[in-house]
This record gives sequence, structure tokens and C-alpha cells, in this order.
Amino acid sequence: MNQNPYRECIETCLECMNACNYCYISSLKEYDLAMLRECIRYDRECAQICMFTAEALSRDTRLAREICELCAKACDRCAEECVKHEHNHCKQCAEACRHCAEVCRHMSAA
Repeated sequence: MNQNPYRECIETCLECMNACNYCYISSLKEYDLAMLRECIRYDRECAQICMFTAEALSRDTRLAREICELCAKACDRCAEECVKHEHNHCKQCAEACRHCAEVCRHMSAA
């Protein structure tokens, strides 16, 4: 049985998607929504791009490099926004996004 060469990237994207979704939902429960507006926006966008990336890689897309580049950019932007906030869910999201961006950049360079 052939193993998908994108397995690590797929798993990392799904982990990042979950972290972004958790941050998104947790941010909506915070007192000062206005302060977290951009964080919420980037969380949703990054989660959707990570999900798309995982799905595309699982189908062995011919656009893997380009899609992984886009995912890395989305993760970088989400991490940059999340580190501005002190909430644990933001810190965890930023960490997951940085890791995903690193894995996606490695995949896009391969």
C-alpha cells in the first residue's frame, strides 16, 4: 500500500485548522470582541485554507506547491495576528499556525 507523500502536511494542516477553529469560537466568547475582530477573521480564513489544503493534498493535486505556498502565507498572517493577544487560545493558534507554515513551506520547496 502506497503511503501519501503529503501525509505529514495533511495532518499538520488539519491540526492547524482545529486550532484556528477553537481560537475563533473562543474569541467569540471573549468580552472585547472589537479587539479580536481581526483575529477572528484570520482564524476563519486560515482554517478554511488549511482544510482546503488537506483535501487537495489527499487527492494528490498537481497544484501542491502553489496550494502549500498559499497555506503557509495564510498561516503566517494568522500567527502574526494571534500573537498580539494574551489569550491562551490565541497563543496555541499562533503556535499551530507557525508549525503549519513551516511544514507547508517545506512541502512547497520539494
